[in-house]
Amino acid sequence: MMKRIKIIHETEYRYNQPVTFGPHRLMMRPREGHDVHIARGCLDVEPTATIRWLRDIYSNSIAILTFTEPAQKLSVCSEVDVELRDDNPFECLIDPDARLFPFQYAPEEQIELIHYRLPSYPYEGPKLQRWLSDLYRPGQTIETFELLDKLNTHIYRSFAYAHRDDMGVQLPCDTLVRASGSCRDFAVFMMEAARHWGFGARFVTGYIQMAEGQHGATHAWTEIYIPGAGWRGFDPTNNKLAGNEHVSVAVAREQEKACPLSGVWEGPGNAFDNMNVSVQVVSL
Repeated sequence: MMKRIKIIHETEYRYNQPVTFGPHRLMMRPREGHDVHIARGCLDVEPTATIRWLRDIYSNSIAILTFTEPAQKLSVCSEVDVELRDDNPFECLIDPDARLFPFQYAPEEQIELIHYRLPSYPYEGPKLQRWLSDLYRPGQTIETFELLDKLNTHIYRSFAYAHRDDMGVQLPCDTLVRASGSCRDFAVFMMEAARHWGFGARFVTGYIQMAEGQHGATHAWTEIYIPGAGWRGFDPTNNKLAGNEHVSVAVAREQEKACPLSGVWEGPGNAFDNMNVSVQVVSL
C-alpha cells in the first residue's frame, strides 16, 4: 500500500537592519529508501544563495547555503511530495537469536554499532538505571520487542509533553526531575535508556502526519537497531512505533548533528528581531 503526502516547511528569520549571513547548513530533505520516495521537491531561499548538496557521514542530505549580499530577512521554504510505502511489522522479523533480551549482537554488527551504543551522557547512568529498574532487572529474560515497547510506553506515561522552542535538549536527569519535555527530550531519553541496556540507538528528526491528540509536525523520535529487523523507530511522544506517517530527514548519534537549519550571521547584537517556523504535512 502506498500513500502520498506533501510537506511544506518554512523558516523565516527577521532583523531590524541588514546583516551578513555566513554559510548555513540545511536539513529538510527526507531520507529516501525502499519505503520513501520523493516524487517532487523544490527549495526557495531568500536572499539569493548558492546551494550545494552533500551527504554527511550518516548519509543525510545536506544543503549548504552560501550568501553574497546582506539582508534583513532570511527565508527558507522546502516543499516536497513524498510517496510512502507500508513496511512489515518488525516483531516477526527479529533474528531468532535476538528475540529474547539480553542478547549479543553478532561480532560484525558490534563493530559497526560501537558509537551508537556508547552513551551521550555517561554521568546520567545511575539515575537512568534506577528509573529503568521498573521495566527490567539484571537476570531477567524478556522478549526484545516487549521490552522496547514497554520502554516507549513508560516514557509516554511518565512524562508530560511540553512544547519548547529553546535550542538543544534537556539532560535525561532534567527530564526525570521535571517529568516533562519536548519530543526531542523524549527521543534523547529513550536513546540513552536503550544504550544503557546495550542497544544501538540513534536520534531521528523529521516530520509526522499528525492525528488528533498527537504532537508533532516537525518531530523527533528514536531508532534502535534490532538484528533481523534493522533500524526501527519508536515514538515515545505519541506512544507509537514509527510508521508511514513518520518521515525521517536526518539520523545522528546525537541530536546536535540533526538540526534543520544552522549557521551564523554578522551584525549588531541587537539586530535580530524574530523568527517564525511553519510546517504543513497533508495528504495528496
